[in-house]
Amino acid sequence: MKFCSTCGQTVSLLVPPGDNRERFVCSACGTVHYENPRNVVGTVPVWEDKVLLCRRAIEPRYGYWTLPAGFMEMGETTSEAAVRETLEEAGARVEIQNLFSLLNVPRVHQVHLFYLARLLDTNIAAGEESLEVRLFEEHEIPWDDLAFPTIVQTLRFFFADRESGSYGLHTGDVLRSLREP
Repeated sequence: MKFCSTCGQTVSLLVPPGDNRERFVCSACGTVHYENPRNVVGTVPVWEDKVLLCRRAIEPRYGYWTLPAGFMEMGETTSEAAVRETLEEAGARVEIQNLFSLLNVPRVHQVHLFYLARLLDTNIAAGEESLEVRLFEEHEIPWDDLAFPTIVQTLRFFFADRESGSYGLHTGDVLRSLREP
């Protein structure tokens, strides 16, 4: 950040009085600009024994598979964002069920939330951010071609819960990327 969104003057990175970490502070009007994690919200859309995945048409991880998800917009709830992203990326209409996974990704300043969702029908189609969409049985999941660690972890949680017959809320921290050992 270089300029204040309140008055347009330059900002400096410093620890404001009464705070304990560096923030961008406007040198003219004194506005403190807080940077907070961004929420990525999506679904685990299920039809019978299959899960819907999207092949990404955008970077990062172009061509890799993911659950339908994206950044939450202002003015919407997490479940509304999950429904919107699923429709935008996969053309899929879903009924939201319970919050299923909440994974912190501090290295990229994000929190990923996934809801279990029941597909209302199989009328699916790739949206602007997807090359293709497809329903996968567990043995067909392209594990080596999944886009993000949060997708891998959420799908592992899902299939383990499905096998046990009990779906819970899963939380955790993703502290490394897919490329790190």
